[in-house]
Amino acid sequence: MSKKKNKPIVAVVGRPNVGKSTLFNVLAGRQISITEDTPGVTRDRIYADCSWLNYDFTLIDTGGIEPDSGDVILSQMREQAQIAIDMADVIIFMVDLKTGLVDSDMRVADMLRRAQKPVVLCVNKTDNPTKQIADVYEFYNLGIGDPFPISSANRTGIGDMLDEVVKYFKSGTGEEEEDDAVYVAVVGKPNVGKSSIVNRLIGENRVIVSDVAGTTRDAIDTRVKHDGKEYVFIDTAGLRRKNKIKENLERYMIVRTVGAVERADITILVIDAQEGITEQDAKIAGIAHERGKAVIVAVNKWDLVEKDNHSVKKFTEKIRSVLSFLSYAEIIFISAQTGQRLVKLYDEIDLVSANQNMRIQTGVLNEIISEACVMQQPPSDKGHMLKIMYATQAAVKPPTFVLFVNTKELMHFSYLRYLENRIRDAFGFRGTPLKFIVRERGEDKK
Repeated sequence: MSKKKNKPIVAVVGRPNVGKSTLFNVLAGRQISITEDTPGVTRDRIYADCSWLNYDFTLIDTGGIEPDSGDVILSQMREQAQIAIDMADVIIFMVDLKTGLVDSDMRVADMLRRAQKPVVLCVNKTDNPTKQIADVYEFYNLGIGDPFPISSANRTGIGDMLDEVVKYFKSGTGEEEEDDAVYVAVVGKPNVGKSSIVNRLIGENRVIVSDVAGTTRDAIDTRVKHDGKEYVFIDTAGLRRKNKIKENLERYMIVRTVGAVERADITILVIDAQEGITEQDAKIAGIAHERGKAVIVAVNKWDLVEKDNHSVKKFTEKIRSVLSFLSYAEIIFISAQTGQRLVKLYDEIDLVSANQNMRIQTGVLNEIISEACVMQQPPSDKGHMLKIMYATQAAVKPPTFVLFVNTKELMHFSYLRYLENRIRDAFGFRGTPLKFIVRERGEDKK
């Protein structure tokens, strides 16, 4: 039986301007969120892969509250907290020592308490814990455990807080579970027909569907047996309609997508055939690609498109052009409404699953690479040429190859792409990304 390993998800929740993005950047180790003193300016990337004490986890910044009025702030904080509750394994609840305890902190704490999820309370902007400890103690009134005094800006107290966060990973979260099922995340923009597809595949109406964008309430895992094989479909939770602010809608969509993709082996990206492929589709696809997941692009509502003999070819070319980084993805044209080609989705999932689990014998792999080096000379610099001494496959899901070379700096991105294409020519690997690790001889093999 294979083992399924889930990377824990940690979400940061809190009022505007308490310093969530600053903490996020410190933990992610690079400037990802834009931080300014205007509430609601957190833009761009909202998730990052982090590690602490040999634990890997995905960190999500739930920020992005526009402070139109106290009520709006509170309703959006509740929305944020709800996302964290739905998706995260551990929640970091951040409050601000300088403003002290406020009403909206209390109300969000109520929600978090009822959720029965581990919550780590951190009191940010504690620049001098010894002097300010009495102010920190005020936050015991929230009733969610010990407050951890930290300063995101000065990078103090963060280690103690993370020690507390990772304690919760040991109790099942991130642990390996025995499971042979193929985990499939069905992702895409609101209203492209994700739930309808899942309903058709499982043969019963388990997910609420309506014509209003964003009516699917929560991520629902559905375990299905088809032709003797087990599949788990993760239907990405929809967006709550009451939230009209476009940026928040997009943020919620991305947060939920990250959560679902993280747990899946294969991602089905659903695109609306009538609307065509959009920038938002590319963003969602990028999440799966970055996480090394296999991808199937399902063009839904194909029955509603006026077609001629070239329609499939033209649409495929457009997808390949917009999703150029996903050249390996499989593409299938379907209709959840009529059931057209839906059963073929299972065939695609099986094919892609086999490819992402494929192992290449070391001898055969080295033959392919030697041949590739003869056909196209490796790069050189000042008379010094790249030599690939040895190659081996180190992992599957995604297939990962380690190349031992004389000088790492000589390995250009374009030559690595060339080697990848030769390996794909020989073995296919349709639907799955390939990962390459380049090492120098004698380099630490950690």
